[in-house]
Amino acid sequence: MALWAGLLVSLASGVIGSFVVVKRIAFIAGSISHSVLGGMGLCLFLQRTYHISWLDPLLGAFAGSILSALLIGWIHLNYRQREDAVIAAIWSTGMAVGVIFLSLTPGTNVELMNFLFGNILWVSSKDLLMPAALDGAILAIVALYYRRFLAICFDEEQALLQGVAVRRLYLLLLSLVAVSIVLLIQIIGTVLVIALLTIPATMAGLFTRRLHAMMGTAVAFCALFSFFGLSTAYFLNWPPGATIALLAAASYLLSLPLKKKFFRFSRSSL
Repeated sequence: MALWAGLLVSLASGVIGSFVVVKRIAFIAGSISHSVLGGMGLCLFLQRTYHISWLDPLLGAFAGSILSALLIGWIHLNYRQREDAVIAAIWSTGMAVGVIFLSLTPGTNVELMNFLFGNILWVSSKDLLMPAALDGAILAIVALYYRRFLAICFDEEQALLQGVAVRRLYLLLLSLVAVSIVLLIQIIGTVLVIALLTIPATMAGLFTRRLHAMMGTAVAFCALFSFFGLSTAYFLNWPPGATIALLAAASYLLSLPLKKKFFRFSRSSL
C-alpha cells in the first residue's frame, strides 16, 4: 500500500512540481505546505474535543491549503511589492496555529509527528482512492488548460495581452499546488513536502527543454525516489518520508555533474 501510494502521488508531484519550478514559486509552495498544519490542527482539535467523528484532519488540510493558496495568489496579483514578507507571515502563522491547536488537543503526539514528517506506512487500501481520484482531476485540468498555464508561467504580461484570464488561471494553478501538497503530506509530511514537489522537476529540467517532457521525466524521478526510498528505509529501519527526501536531495546533487556531460554530448552529436 505504501508503494502504491508513492506511485500515485508521483503523478501529481511531477506534473504540478514542473509548474512550480518553471514559474519559480517554490517559496509560495513552501508557505502553502506549512499553512496546512493550521487547518489540520483545528479539525483534529474539534474532532477530539467535541467528538465530531466525520471531521477528518485531511479535510482541514484541504481547506487550509486552498485558503492559503488563494490568499497568497490574491496578494501576488495585487500587492507584489510586499509579497515576500506577507508570504513568510502566512507561512509562520499557519504553523503557529496548527501547533497551538495540536497542543490543546489531548493525545496528539503521534498525529503531530505524522503530520510534520509523514507516515506512509499507515496508508490503507481505502486511502488510495483519494489520491487516485485527485490525480485524475489534476491531469484532466492540466490537459484542458495546458497551453494557458504554459503562457502564464513564462510571461504573464504577454498572456494578458493575448486575452488569457491570467488572474483566474493563476489562482487555479495555486489551488492545484495546494491539492498536490495535501497528497504529499501523507508521504513525507509537512516539513519535507517541498523536497518531493520541487527536486524531481528540477532534475528533469536539467535534461529536458520542453515542459511536457519535463513533466513526464519528473513523474518518473518521483516514482523512483518513492520506490528506492521505501526500500532503503525498510532495510535500514529509517523513517520512510525522510529517507525519500534525502534520496531525492542526494540524487539532485549527483545529477549536477551529469548535466555538463549531457549537453556536451548533445552539442557533439549536432
